[in-house]
Amino acid sequence: MKIAFLMDKLESINPTYETTSHLMYECNQRGHTVYFLEPHDVYIRANEVVARMRNITVASDLPMREYWQALIDCLKKDELIFETITDLDALFLRKDPPLNYQTLEFLESVNHRVFMINRTVGQILGNSKLYTLNFPAIIPETHVSRDPKRLVRIIENFGGAMVIKPLQRFGGEGVIKVSTRDQENLLSLIDFYTRSNRPYEDRDPIMVQEYLEAGRDGDVRILLLNGEILGAMRRVPKEGEFRSNVKAGARVVPHEITAQDKAICDIIRDRLINDGLYFVGIDIIGDKLIEINCVSPGGIPRINELNGVRLEVQVIDFIEKKAKEHGSEPRLRAAHFS
Repeated sequence: MKIAFLMDKLESINPTYETTSHLMYECNQRGHTVYFLEPHDVYIRANEVVARMRNITVASDLPMREYWQALIDCLKKDELIFETITDLDALFLRKDPPLNYQTLEFLESVNHRVFMINRTVGQILGNSKLYTLNFPAIIPETHVSRDPKRLVRIIENFGGAMVIKPLQRFGGEGVIKVSTRDQENLLSLIDFYTRSNRPYEDRDPIMVQEYLEAGRDGDVRILLLNGEILGAMRRVPKEGEFRSNVKAGARVVPHEITAQDKAICDIIRDRLINDGLYFVGIDIIGDKLIEINCVSPGGIPRINELNGVRLEVQVIDFIEKKAKEHGSEPRLRAAHFS
């Protein structure tokens, strides 16, 4: 099969703990032809969606770091392949936020002809923290506004700690805990996050969400594949930190799936699948859904390490199955140019 990965620059990634590198490695091990491209490599030629790609298929059975260096070496060759997107069997959209909306618009027209994980429209809908509002019964009390005065009143009326979240960032970036006990800093922070010095219509809306005391023990990252639980881990904040993101220094420990976890997954399953969000990571604190990560969900290497498993095997099994289903539809003839 021909499987492409639209993602960040290979040199920017630590392959040991990167989910994308493990998915690519598994594809390579199975003998698939693996391609690499970035968002700016997608364009339109004669009414067809085409991409500038690199063939990064290398020898099998290399240790991960040697494998990754071999991929980087492939990029140094002057061998661009101009491939019609519909000649691919599967396309992983694994570019870290922010989304490149123009690229997704280009790809949307061929969603039904090549299997994409995750689908373009699903990523547009799901990349924002607002996507959790589709499930109001299982999320913390949530407010979103660009009006600093309104946000301060919300926090004052709530009477306890709340969490401020920028809507488009990831990895815990910009997430802070606030309360009315530090009034002067509270006003300054909200002014900063909303960019209140701008006209109202140009300000940034931010999310203010109930702080959950259960978060002191960390959160749970669950990976879902086609709506089913693939694996999970608990992320415990480092000393003096309330965020549970690994990028914020949290450590990971094993987690046994609870009845509450299963109930949350059951509630969101159908919506995720309908939106084409086949591979996602969700974050749970207690019995509340905190976030849904659909753009480049991570966790496979760490869950593998904790539980002695290889979750990427199940993901690529699923990809192969879905790609064959798409392959039964009419396909365009391959177009290769150098």
